[in-house]
Amino acid sequence: MKPWMKWTMAGVAVLAVLAVGGRALKARKAAAVAAAATPASAPLALELGSADVFVARTQPLTRTLTISGGLKAVTSAVVKAKVGSELKSLTVREGDTVKAGQVIGQLDTVEFEWRVKQAEQTALSARTQLDIAKRALDNNRALVAQGFISATALETAISTEAGAAASHQAAIAATELARKSRADAVLVAPISGLVAQRLAQPGERVAIDGKIVEIIDLSRIELEAAVAPEDVGAVQVGQTAQLAVDGLSEPASAKVVRINPSTQTGTRAVMVYLALQPQPGLRQGLFARGNIELQRKNTLAAPLSAVRVDQARPYVLAVEAGKVAQRSVELGARGDASFDGRPEAAIELVSGAVEGATLLRGNTGAVRDGTPVKIAATVASPAAAASAAR
Repeated sequence: MKPWMKWTMAGVAVLAVLAVGGRALKARKAAAVAAAATPASAPLALELGSADVFVARTQPLTRTLTISGGLKAVTSAVVKAKVGSELKSLTVREGDTVKAGQVIGQLDTVEFEWRVKQAEQTALSARTQLDIAKRALDNNRALVAQGFISATALETAISTEAGAAASHQAAIAATELARKSRADAVLVAPISGLVAQRLAQPGERVAIDGKIVEIIDLSRIELEAAVAPEDVGAVQVGQTAQLAVDGLSEPASAKVVRINPSTQTGTRAVMVYLALQPQPGLRQGLFARGNIELQRKNTLAAPLSAVRVDQARPYVLAVEAGKVAQRSVELGARGDASFDGRPEAAIELVSGAVEGATLLRGNTGAVRDGTPVKIAATVASPAAAASAAR
């Protein structure tokens, strides 16, 4: 092929490419002009349900203190052996009901019977010696009056009689002690209640002060709760609490009745005692947890999760005129309040929010100021519904 033909064909190809590029550029410009002339479509609104918003209202805000501990009977007793002997009988077992003064067992008394007899015979011998000493003293007094013996012999007779009288009194005391030991072999319930533990069995040798039976009175139950030193200052006698007790479906009501004046060794915690209202199912040793109501006030409150703190000042997101509006708030006391029938951790809104405002909960996540929103009619307040409709 001749050179001039090659150059001619190359020029034609370049012209064709330039023509196609020009047409594409004109098409893009026309599309841009058309897009600029078309009005922008409205952005999609964020749909919110009942779990995403709440209406701020003045309601009771309760400041509470979380506590926990074990239940314990106010009145309990342990029947111990007052004398060392073999346990002969025990008529009660765990769960049995006993009355104060009821005989519940018996220790072997053979040894004590013989001790009583021994003491009685010793006392009888001492009484005989006392009688002899008294007769000798009377005779010596008559002989001194007649001048047959000296005054020194009379003083000796007086001392002998006094010693015999003392020995007789000691023998009588020993007899009473022996009788008491025999009586102590009878085991008697000191209080009315239920047998909680049977700590010895018939046939066992029980030492002095050996534990035999534990009795508890379930008519009065207390919760022993350890409270940190920085929190105990707000606790006062008479404050109420609601407790969840293991094994009970319904919460138990309680009241602070005592505060220990000293701290616990090591932890420095202070023991607080709450009396529970009697109800079936309460048992010593059950674990309970709950909250003491320290303070209650009517105020404008919001769920703690609805207050956002990712900026310099805390704020809430309100729904105004169908859009999200960021409002800085001043916070007050913390506590518990009820929202939509459910108790939640809450905080007081001192300023920045108004009564009846629709606010976003924390579960909505990060929502920008000015975002359009649409609230379900079942949860929207009248003002918010009207704003969303516009």
